[in-house]
Amino acid sequence: MTTVSLTRLAIALAASLVLAACSSGDTPAEHSSADRAEGHTSSSAGLPAGHIDAGEKLAHAKGKATGQSCVDCHGEAGNKPIDPTYPKLGGQYYDYIAHSLEMYRDGDREHALMSQQAKELTDQQIADLAAYFGSRPTQLRDLKNAH
Repeated sequence: MTTVSLTRLAIALAASLVLAACSSGDTPAEHSSADRAEGHTSSSAGLPAGHIDAGEKLAHAKGKATGQSCVDCHGEAGNKPIDPTYPKLGGQYYDYIAHSLEMYRDGDREHALMSQQAKELTDQQIADLAAYFGSRPTQLRDLKNAH
């Protein structure tokens, strides 16, 4: 095997392990049907229950720091980012979105726009945004059958 082949194999293996670890996470689908029917979720980060309706309103609200809303950059329902380097959020794991927003807010993850956007978010707002984007149809794909 060539060095390039080994590197690709190592990357694919690492990505598979990360995806497998994420798949056992806390997603809105794993909550009781009554909670899901009301748009409630919970977080391994200790956040309050997220509310899909509140998250949808927040996703469309313009942020003070940049004048942009979540959907301005990530697209309606989080599936049409304006820049190919921006992630698709629709259907993403609830906890991944929540932890990412907390890290931007707390300065543990840096991005020129996201750090400013998340700086003023409360725990409830983070939970609501995670519930909304996590509940949207997904265009995310895993590496199953990737060659």
